[in-house]
Amino acid sequence: MYMPPADPAILARKAQIIARLREVLPEDAVIDDGAAIRAYECDGLAAYRCPPLCVALPGSTEEVAEVMRICAAEGVAVVPRGAGTSLAGGALPSEDAVVLGVSRLTEVLEVDLDNRFIRVEAGRTNLSVTGAVEEAGFFYAPDPSSQLACAIAGNIAMNSGGAHCLKYGVTTNNLMGVKMVLADGEVIEIGGPYSDAGGLDLLALICGSEGQLGIVTEATLRILPKPEGARPVLIGFDSPEVAGACVSDIIRSGLLPVAIEYMDRLCIRASEAHAHSGYPDCEAMLIIEVEGSEAEIEAQMARIKEIARRHDPVELRESQSEEESGRIWLGRKSAFGAIGRINDYMCLDGTIPVSELPHVLGRIGEMAADYGLQVGNVFHAGDGNMHPLILYDANKPGDLEKCEALGADILKLCVEVGGCLTGEHGVGVEKRELMGAQFSDADLEAQMRMKDVFDPAWRLNPTKVFPLEASAVRRGG
Repeated sequence: MYMPPADPAILARKAQIIARLREVLPEDAVIDDGAAIRAYECDGLAAYRCPPLCVALPGSTEEVAEVMRICAAEGVAVVPRGAGTSLAGGALPSEDAVVLGVSRLTEVLEVDLDNRFIRVEAGRTNLSVTGAVEEAGFFYAPDPSSQLACAIAGNIAMNSGGAHCLKYGVTTNNLMGVKMVLADGEVIEIGGPYSDAGGLDLLALICGSEGQLGIVTEATLRILPKPEGARPVLIGFDSPEVAGACVSDIIRSGLLPVAIEYMDRLCIRASEAHAHSGYPDCEAMLIIEVEGSEAEIEAQMARIKEIARRHDPVELRESQSEEESGRIWLGRKSAFGAIGRINDYMCLDGTIPVSELPHVLGRIGEMAADYGLQVGNVFHAGDGNMHPLILYDANKPGDLEKCEALGADILKLCVEVGGCLTGEHGVGVEKRELMGAQFSDADLEAQMRMKDVFDPAWRLNPTKVFPLEASAVRRGG
């Protein structure tokens, strides 16, 4: 196939940017090779791919600042990247952008057990934060399913949660401070190892901003004492709607389990084939975990089982050992990977009021049938953070487009019942054109003005979050 020659001016500009980056970074910290760069052409939303201009992997806050100064001087866009586990295209590059990865920023900088915080570089993985303090009897609460791989930088960008967010909250509830490099290379610090900072609450603005406002290089995180004990119970039901009703009744009762996780038949079967956790063959399943002293666990379990029995469960199995607890959670933690073994899929992320779970689960089933696609549901039921997995065939013409259309309808449904477009995956490119379903023009204008303050030239992750037409006007394009 004939390929037209590249524009010499474009090649010269690219070479100049790469040469300037190599002046401030080690040789192996700038990637522009055609083969090596492919690892950075997409994130977890692998349906969309684009090779970047190059990849920069700084090893310190100072090197991040140098990269940002060069990109500002050259007028080049920057796409921040943690571990690339984003499921909404938040780290998807554009061909004229430098991907700035924080994977080399992994150090533990400070641990203060008396004041219950840890300060880490933002490329450190979520699970390894707990690993740094668990021998002292502490843990870091947010636990996304990708916690083995995902970086704290990405958790902050997307305000990630996890199975135990029902009791302990999501990243914003456990983030105390950040060090951040702005678009022009200036380094700032927001918050710190104390309960409340004076002035405007900029930390809440940064958490969940999807790399639109700056590059987080360090984070001060709240750590908590490990509970005396924890125990899950597995409950199977004859229908998704009944399982949803059980969740609503548990929350309505005033109980606060540490986690309530939901899986439907498709996800149960896929996980069982992959992880062999001994799951029942039923239409829907809940994993509910409580923690505390033995007396507290027994009291909470008794109330949960009493509520569950009102819904005629097909199976109710309380864990009797640490080994059994591990197997119960292994299947849930393996669900996304297990689905990936059987088909291509797109993972959505919409949040709804818990009381709407029965209705929304029923409607998703009806909508999937209308589109002729399968949808697996696995999500954090306790706070209504849904993760429908829409299965499709990437090699079948039109299947991806049909999948996207169903996804858009499901997310609009979440908004219609009083929820929102995303709980922890972010907007990215996946939901940017749906922002108008949740926000008015005035709402979007207020959000974009905030980006104007931090990034006047709109060079940081410029094609994410906001509808393309609106962001193009901002960028002058």
